[in-house]
Amino acid sequence: MKTRWYKDAVVYQIYPRSFCDGNGDGVGDIRGIISKLDYIKSLGVDAVWLSPVYKSPNDDNGYDISDYRDIMDEFGTLDDWKEMIAGMHERGIRLVMDLVVNHTSDEHAWFVESRNKDSEYRDYYIWRRGRGKDGKKPPNNWTSNFTGPAWEYDEESGEWYLHLFSKKQPDLNWENPKVRQEVADICNYWFDLGVDGFRCDVITYISKKDGLPNGKPAFLLVGYEQYAVGPRYHEYIHELNERSFSRYDSMTVGESIGITPDNAFDAIDESVGELDSVFSFDHMSVDFRLNVLPKRFDLVKFKKVLDRWQQLPKTCQPTVFLENHDQPRCLPRFVGDYKDKRELAGMSLAAAILFLRATPYIYQGQEIGMTNCNFAVEDYKDIMSVNALATVKKVAPILMPYAKKVLLKRARDHARTPMQWTDGDNAGFSTAEPWMKVNPNFKDINVKDSEAREDSLLNFYRKAISYRKGKDVVISGDFSLVRPKHKDVFAYVREFKGQRLLVIANFKNKRVKFKLPNDFAFESSKLALANYKDAQDLQNNLLLREYEALVYEIK
Repeated sequence: MKTRWYKDAVVYQIYPRSFCDGNGDGVGDIRGIISKLDYIKSLGVDAVWLSPVYKSPNDDNGYDISDYRDIMDEFGTLDDWKEMIAGMHERGIRLVMDLVVNHTSDEHAWFVESRNKDSEYRDYYIWRRGRGKDGKKPPNNWTSNFTGPAWEYDEESGEWYLHLFSKKQPDLNWENPKVRQEVADICNYWFDLGVDGFRCDVITYISKKDGLPNGKPAFLLVGYEQYAVGPRYHEYIHELNERSFSRYDSMTVGESIGITPDNAFDAIDESVGELDSVFSFDHMSVDFRLNVLPKRFDLVKFKKVLDRWQQLPKTCQPTVFLENHDQPRCLPRFVGDYKDKRELAGMSLAAAILFLRATPYIYQGQEIGMTNCNFAVEDYKDIMSVNALATVKKVAPILMPYAKKVLLKRARDHARTPMQWTDGDNAGFSTAEPWMKVNPNFKDINVKDSEAREDSLLNFYRKAISYRKGKDVVISGDFSLVRPKHKDVFAYVREFKGQRLLVIANFKNKRVKFKLPNDFAFESSKLALANYKDAQDLQNNLLLREYEALVYEIK
């Protein structure tokens, strides 16, 4: 029976390679996670989303899986994993695993077998003859999300296979019913081991357009929506839900390019029997042109996008996040030049998202205000960054300075620097040299320092998460923006059966006047949460201090 526990949950994402190293080899691992379970519990979160820990040759840091039923050697063993999930469940924390089934690694046994044209596994992947008399031109003009053609030629069989990501990540052929059953069996295997749900990686890519027709040119994350939500997507997910998800008290969330408020009902409403929720990316694109070129953050557009998701029926569960392993850090992105007010700015962002009708996701390090890193070219590790730099250098070297500037704002690497636990060697992440550069500001930004200060961003997150827990007004309340066109302040009201919350968050490093609408009537108010000790009582006219955040219970 599904309890839909995720409606009252806060989820903490762990990127295992960068979280904590338990065996001193410079790479984060499962034993490192086990050592930090009490810390995770102290945050008050209800679940952990764990990025992939399956067997993988690591072309895309674990998102290229060679064995879905075992653990990567660098991360530990299946017994370590079992100890970890038992420790989570003992602490009342659920575990959401990553489900990466649009593609596998080219080292997966299925793909190795599929290179043989006569193998039953040939049809597990998307193989096609090439164009031209010799078949040496790709079957169509599709391009990879990681730059370059989306097809790779196989000399052994004389055909091409599709890979919408790295050439070492061949796409599975979901038209094949055996593939779909394999995926359901994989899910059930982990459910039976105690997993509580799945985050479904690029799940809307699983259904390709009939005939694989030529598409629009796509480059550096622009134009890939054309590959999403193909003609049989809903059929496939509904089938997977019937064969797996619906049989457990699970939560599923899709990385769902192509799902918007306009079509979300058909994808996540409780009546359709598909996914429980999806990650929306439209609020993460208001500070970029063409999804890649940085521009000034627009708070008015940001609020408008979130409001559209909030207005979905209560049987559709939105999500909200500001960071994850694929996104740069949120502070420089959303609040501008915060200077010496980094933690106040982080508190303002936290208050703004934690009281929406949504399942909030917090990424490791977000709770202490970790920031982007000043990378040199040789510091980038992510395949997307490396490929982008190589492509620009080859195609338009004159643009290299601009490409570097964009990556300093946009690169996925920013989220993957090691977690900053202490001000000691390697930020307390490892006793060995970490696999990736540690942000030099770990001396000032770390968990140890944050734990010691009552007024830290970390302790604000704890208070806010504790306050929202179990409140019907947060879980089910109506949402309405207050002063939606205000350029500096994000304010909204949540209301449920006479309970009302007013949330006010100043996104600017300056004092801002904020006047409640003339028709905003209230008899009394109680301050529930604030990031200044001497916070003011609610008035019709407020002078908000830099990054001030206020949550009121009002009548």
